[in-house]
Amino acid sequence: MALPDFKKTEQDKTVIPDWAKFMKDGEFISYQTTYKSKANFHLFDEFSFSDGEKTIKYYVYSPVKHGADPEGKYPLTMWFHGASNSLMGEGCIMCCGAEQYATPKYQQEMGGAFVVVPLANETRLENGQILGTWDWEYTAIIKKIYDKICEEYSDNIGKKFIMGASSGGRFTWQLLEENQEFFDGAIVISSGYFPSDEAFDRISKSKTQIMIAHGRHDEMATFENCIEPYMGMLQKAENCLCFFPEWVYNGDGGISSVFYGFEMGQHCMINWIQNNLIFDDGTPADEKLPYGVTGWIKEICDK
Repeated sequence: MALPDFKKTEQDKTVIPDWAKFMKDGEFISYQTTYKSKANFHLFDEFSFSDGEKTIKYYVYSPVKHGADPEGKYPLTMWFHGASNSLMGEGCIMCCGAEQYATPKYQQEMGGAFVVVPLANETRLENGQILGTWDWEYTAIIKKIYDKICEEYSDNIGKKFIMGASSGGRFTWQLLEENQEFFDGAIVISSGYFPSDEAFDRISKSKTQIMIAHGRHDEMATFENCIEPYMGMLQKAENCLCFFPEWVYNGDGGISSVFYGFEMGQHCMINWIQNNLIFDDGTPADEKLPYGVTGWIKEICDK
């Protein structure tokens, strides 16, 4: 997969997205997230893990280290980035959606949570092609890392969550296919992949509560191809909360545009997830999520 190099290009705010023709009177385009990014990397500690074949770097935010009750139980959330994001190093903490969930505000809303960000071993070829994105080859080592963290913090780990966007969303599905009874919650965001009928049937009958977030104007994982064929199964699955908004927004209420060589603002649902699916004025993005993603996590943990 070839993607633009975010370090060498600047967002072009002059290009009018193709989807703009569907906007209604009063709607406007927003080019910038409203939360503060790159300000919380210092809250994460860096680790690495090797299984003899692969070595994976990962970042961990521990609520106990940052003042939470050392005798408390907290969910373990692991966030999977999209293609090319690992090339940004610690910047991946922001791009995968995890950064804001380590902030005091989000931590308070969740009742505390571990936030873990593993990095795929990606490389960029001279032609821009990205190799080594999340896929089946990583499921075994990521499960080992998850188990390792659970063991290291055994006195403090409560419910178990995974979440990912784009290729990270695909990987979230793949981990559920192989470990559907292990996780308590999962968020699949803007994924171009969907499990087979048999695999989804197993997942839908598991204990895992799943949020599936996908914009109807997604430029890369089109709604028509990636969600509509499975709509019947999704609507019947009692453990799936479907969030399929007409538009992906920024916190200011504007329709999200992200252009670095091509438009992908509606694919970047992860930005809105990082805004907790709540607008800056306090309005929730969906009535099914009155307290946003942090509230959804807290509700599952309280059961």
